[in-house]
Amino acid sequence: MLSRMQYDILQASGKVVTLLLAEMQSERELFTSANTLQRVEAHLLVMAQTLAHLPQTLHRRLVQLDWHGWQRLRQLLEQDVHPRSEEVWYGIHALVPATLEMTARLRRQEPVWFEIGF
Repeated sequence: MLSRMQYDILQASGKVVTLLLAEMQSERELFTSANTLQRVEAHLLVMAQTLAHLPQTLHRRLVQLDWHGWQRLRQLLEQDVHPRSEEVWYGIHALVPATLEMTARLRRQEPVWFEIGF
């Protein structure tokens, strides 16, 4: 059940990030829009924290995920370290899409791990 909840959190936060950025025309536009940036960073932090608490079984199955990148982004966001625009931009354009794809693929391959009663 925990894996299903974590999967749902990752998918929901990833989709919100995608929606928030849909109208953006450039990196500069994001970083000059304080409200949007704050919301994007909040969802990136949720994703990073959720990934940090995945069961080891899932962690081992997601070997291609950039775990170091997520850990670094989580540290910067939790500690409110600036500047961090490069890491946030990397998170948006590399970490989020890869994470959504890899977790969705794993769920298709191992559906029982993501059942509510598991």
